Amino acid sequence: MSIKIRICLIIITGFFMLTAHGQNYYQSSYDYKPVSFGITLAPHMDWLGYGDTEGYESSAKFGYSYGLIADFAFSENYYFSTGLTINTMNHEAEHDGVKSEYRLQYAEIPIALKLKSTQRYFRSYYGQFGFSLGTKVSGKEKLSGDDERRSLDADIFRLALQIGGGIEWQLDHNLHFLTGLTYNNGFTKAIKSGSPKNSYFALNFAIMF
Repeated sequence: MSIKIRICLIIITGFFMLTAHGQNYYQSSYDYKPVSFGITLAPHMDWLGYGDTEGYESSAKFGYSYGLIADFAFSENYYFSTGLTINTMNHEAEHDGVKSEYRLQYAEIPIALKLKSTQRYFRSYYGQFGFSLGTKVSGKEKLSGDDERRSLDADIFRLALQIGGGIEWQLDHNLHFLTGLTYNNGFTKAIKSGSPKNSYFALNFAIMF
């Protein structure tokens, strides 16, 4: 075999190797993991819904939640999602000219069905629907003109419907970065006075291992 033919074969082989590598970079995906655990942080915008109760006005305020989450796979595209989070919700309300600030903190367990797309270009899209079950850790109230917070007469349990979606970014074989948006709609009454329900929109961030 002549040197020219050998050089041509080497060039052709190298070209096909580079082409295959490029296709693998843009089209291949890692195998899905049956179990993933992660750390989450979710800043959110909170408000109180008084429904038909008259004389109450509520303003939106910022809160946040953080904790652990876990995904358990039924298959590549279907997951059971749960975890344990500490959720701090801040509210402001006015009644008969008196403004009050409320801070409620819950230990919550989210329970949701997550539907995830097949991974392409090292990312996948997901949507989830479920509930969050919480128990009160603390409840504080501060009246306008008062510098001290006092104990708040709040319900012990919180039940909410949650729906959301977002993107999971594949960073490497065992590491994902999750971004998303969630609407959490409270079912149960949060505070005795006026019997409002608390809800929020959250930006979700998580690192999954």
